[in-house]
Amino acid sequence: MEPVSSNRKIKIYVTLSVLLSVIIITLLLYFTVDNETINYLMNTPIRYEYFIIAVILQISTWVIWGARLKVLSNAIGEHSALSLWDSTKIVMANMFLAGITPSMAGGEPIRIYLLNKNGVSLGAATASVLGERLLDAFIILGCVPIAFIVFQQYLSSEILRLGLTIGVFVFLLAITLFFLAIRYPDKTKNILVFISRKLGSLRKKGEDGFSIIERINKEVDTFNKCIKFFLSSGRKPFLIGGFLTALYWGTAFMIPSMILLGLNLPPHFLASYAAQVLLIVIIMMPTTPGSAGVGEGSIAALYTVLIGSTLIGVFVLIFRFITFHLNMIIGAIFQYKMLKTVTTLSIEDKLEGEIHNHI
Repeated sequence: MEPVSSNRKIKIYVTLSVLLSVIIITLLLYFTVDNETINYLMNTPIRYEYFIIAVILQISTWVIWGARLKVLSNAIGEHSALSLWDSTKIVMANMFLAGITPSMAGGEPIRIYLLNKNGVSLGAATASVLGERLLDAFIILGCVPIAFIVFQQYLSSEILRLGLTIGVFVFLLAITLFFLAIRYPDKTKNILVFISRKLGSLRKKGEDGFSIIERINKEVDTFNKCIKFFLSSGRKPFLIGGFLTALYWGTAFMIPSMILLGLNLPPHFLASYAAQVLLIVIIMMPTTPGSAGVGEGSIAALYTVLIGSTLIGVFVLIFRFITFHLNMIIGAIFQYKMLKTVTTLSIEDKLEGEIHNHI
């Protein structure tokens, strides 16, 4: 990928991500803020300490994520000695590209590249990131059925119910394919090669079919070696990583309840946790950059049934600032600090080449 086109792509992603988020939040405020909203905000004590707690919880998720990355990387890498601060910096640096790419996929090459710069082999770095993905899948998969059952009682709109049902179905299908890829690696390679040939027109300039097939075989093999490692000698760090993953999501899912308390509303702890699980299913689907617009609309749809429409615009504004815009700001700062750029997607190109077998 040429640097110019890469820079242009990242600028388009940033523009779309910020623009869509701002537009949807502005529309929500325009259509939901009325005299009742203003009277409530003027006459009801706003508990700002809970907003501060929400920000602290968000920062805590970065540290917990960093701890998980440290555990997995040091377990897989033969000579890895990643510190908690180093792994947390890597997590923060990855948040910018994760926030402006569909399904947050842009953060993974950043994490792999920076892990490698910190002395973790490319093979171990790739396996660590795949291990993170696997742990997230386990936790969310276990929560989805419970969340759907809990939230069903709040769904009066058939359209919203249908949308969530479709979202859950797509998520479960993706997870099923994920585990089939583990069970049948050779068939997975054949399917990916077939898809690659059908999408031949989308290849990078100068990239031949053989190099793509070679890369597919390498990625599938790396993925399966990662799984075998975590299910054998790497079970202890995998279990620790699982605990940290549950702690990460549990902490993140607490944030909206703190915002509700800050607005002097009932926290709806159980229903809010269920809503957050369903929200993750929605925003992980590859729609817009960083699911901007889609995320705001989904939050509004899910939480309107809990708190009504009067304060939903204000709630979405605060929630997205803490969990999305703050991530983008901190991510841009740390990415620039560690990579000296925030306007390139060429990290993926730097990762190409032989991935050493250190798993």
